[in-house]
Amino acid sequence: MILVDSSVWIDYFNGQHTAATDFLDQALGQSDLIIGDLILTEVLQGFKQDKDFNIAKTLLSSLDIHSLLGQNIAIKSAENFRFLRKRGITVRKTIDVIIATYCIENQINLLQSDRDFQPFAEHLGLMLLPYGQ
Repeated sequence: MILVDSSVWIDYFNGQHTAATDFLDQALGQSDLIIGDLILTEVLQGFKQDKDFNIAKTLLSSLDIHSLLGQNIAIKSAENFRFLRKRGITVRKTIDVIIATYCIENQINLLQSDRDFQPFAEHLGLMLLPYGQ
């Protein structure tokens, strides 16, 4: 199972060719890709044109959509943030803490191109696919 972060979806929909978007393009329809509800919101809110919004909504809604945040993940996310902060690492976006924690707790691979995920891999066991670094 692979959770695809908004950093990859945004590049994908903007036509950026990166290792991560190439992997995503090949994985669509072939691999067990999932999207988080918060990622779905983050990606869809960025579209300016209704036509592009509707195309993306159709594609993304065809994936298995996971609810990323509940009480347990909320508390564990705060613990992970504090763990990293005590080591001098501050993650810039709360949503990235939630995504990383969800993947760690559920043993899900993360396809991403956002440097904020690296400390989670180095210190907390997040499984990053070797793309988009």
